[in-house]
Amino acid sequence: MYTCPIQLSDVRYNASSSSFEALVTVHDNSTVRRYACAINAPISMTFEDAAKGLARQAIRRHQHRGGLFSNAACHAPKQRAGRPGFDPLRWLESIVTRPGRKAA
Repeated sequence: MYTCPIQLSDVRYNASSSSFEALVTVHDNSTVRRYACAINAPISMTFEDAAKGLARQAIRRHQHRGGLFSNAACHAPKQRAGRPGFDPLRWLESIVTRPGRKAA
């Protein structure tokens, strides 16, 4: 049995293709992957059964690493080596206090 937390978002029924669709997020250790899943089913299917089918499809795709997925990772910008942070107020003061830069 697969024990990774699963989250279903925006579950909806697409009448034109007769299928339930959802964005399913699988949390596996430190990896978070999102799969766009769809199962063919009649509109009379219960929401619980549709959710189980969508989750099963996402788990199957996650285990076999097949199909398209979205990998969400946090991005923390790194400071450039040898450059301090930019302070706009200090920059403006340095422009105003330069020699020979006096207003008329």
